[in-house]
Amino acid sequence: MTFNRRQFIRTGLLGAVALGVAARLAAPHPAPGFAADAADRQLIAALGRGMLGSLPATAPISVVDNTLAAIAGLPLASQAELRQLFDLLQQPLARMALGLRPAWQDASAEQVRATLDGWRYSRLTLLRSAYQGLHGLLYAGWYGDTASWAGMSYQLPASMKGLLNE
Repeated sequence: MTFNRRQFIRTGLLGAVALGVAARLAAPHPAPGFAADAADRQLIAALGRGMLGSLPATAPISVVDNTLAAIAGLPLASQAELRQLFDLLQQPLARMALGLRPAWQDASAEQVRATLDGWRYSRLTLLRSAYQGLHGLLYAGWYGDTASWAGMSYQLPASMKGLLNE
């Protein structure tokens, strides 16, 4: 069987379309929401070291858990955007392009802080928005934990006692 040029091009195009449709149908559809894995937890802990400074020994675990709880309370669209941001930050080339050479879990608090400060004062709105979003989530995770209140000498107002789980 011999193909002329027209048949060859037509067959190639039909094959490419068939492969594209098959790949689209076979691609896994991510579950809605933000499903955190171990790499996400390490990223949150590293960002917490950079933003919050030195923390008590058990604080990084509670900051990670509380930050994930804060993420779970966001609308699904915001969770999807955070998923994209976390996936981007975990890519080695993207991480280096954004200003951090070592992996997040290997970076010192000063290196993470310097990277985040670069985002905070960046001319690019996208980097400033990423910083502000992460800042809000991490600080909500830290200050929302009643165990952190003693370290800053915060006293719950008397009118609020009994309304919050203590």
